Amino acid sequence: MDLENIDTSKWADLALDYGVEYGLKILAAAAIWIIGSWIIKKLLKGTKNFMSKSSYEESLQKFLLNLLNWVLKIVLIVIVLGTVGIETTSFAALIAAAGLAIGLALQGSLGNFAGGVLIMIFKPFKLGDLIEAQGEIGVVKEIEIFTTKLTGLSNKEIIIPNGSLSNGNIVNYSTEGTRRVDLTIGVSYDADIKKTKEILMEVLTSDPKVLKDPAPSVNVSELADSSVNFAVRPWSTTADYWDVYFGITEKAKIALDKAGIEIPFPQVVVHKNS
Repeated sequence: MDLENIDTSKWADLALDYGVEYGLKILAAAAIWIIGSWIIKKLLKGTKNFMSKSSYEESLQKFLLNLLNWVLKIVLIVIVLGTVGIETTSFAALIAAAGLAIGLALQGSLGNFAGGVLIMIFKPFKLGDLIEAQGEIGVVKEIEIFTTKLTGLSNKEIIIPNGSLSNGNIVNYSTEGTRRVDLTIGVSYDADIKKTKEILMEVLTSDPKVLKDPAPSVNVSELADSSVNFAVRPWSTTADYWDVYFGITEKAKIALDKAGIEIPFPQVVVHKNS
């Protein structure tokens, strides 16, 4: 190849033309990305302020802001690609085809997304609520697009897919603000029933964390094999539930012991043939 016959000026002009054309497009795309990202940030901040002033729940705020952020970023990416020179109609068709393929592969994730939307619409719980669902119990820590995070009673993090959560049973212990504590206390068959009820009721009414309304109750619930069982039912606020549960159990034992009322325990009698 004869290097002397190559028209260097022609190639130089061609390179300059392409450099100017695509260089300007790249610079414009970079500028659009920077300005667009700034606008998105401002929009998200303004939307957050608006929702805060409008008393939107924190869980709903996070969910909507996360969703809006993704939508705006996808729109910005399409605009940037169009500025560079990539045909956006073809790109949109490619996204649609890819979306269909991904959707078929990730049906569970789409179900979780739909579950998250349903949770936001019907609001079976909110941040800070104590709920029981999918065999787990804990305080709602965060509601995301695909999952809901709980803090378990032993301070463990529990992550439940929104699809399963929205389609299953949910027990919300915080909605009403109060809870009934269900205790079963057994005493000897020799014990006086009336006296036992009076002692247990005194334990309940003297505890400051036991609510007066609804009123606590003590009733004979079962004549068991080795004991007469009493259903002891105090009410408390949701926050005081475990304090009442453990506190009443301990105080009942102390009060019954003081009154000389026996709390029987399982015994095994062994007969030995001589």
